[in-house]
Amino acid sequence: MMSTLLFPVILIAIMYFLMIRPQMKRQKEHRAMLDKLSRGDEVITNGGIAGTVSEIGESFVTVEIAAGVQVRLQKGAIANVLPKGTLKAA
Repeated sequence: MMSTLLFPVILIAIMYFLMIRPQMKRQKEHRAMLDKLSRGDEVITNGGIAGTVSEIGESFVTVEIAAGVQVRLQKGAIANVLPKGTLKAA
């Protein structure tokens, strides 16, 4: 009886440590990155659009992708914050 219950418990533990825990860690890091987001940061979106943050709201961010062209995005659409000067070098 004990051996039949042990196998599913081991499978659940393996799934937790290999799949669920790393995903929760990535979500926590992404939330921390979005909380530290400030005006003037250079960002790249999930869609591959790169630009500079010009305005930050509660759940939306305005990103300037070209001179005079601004796009309003959800905060969750920001994939990464780029190092300063990356966009000017490109």
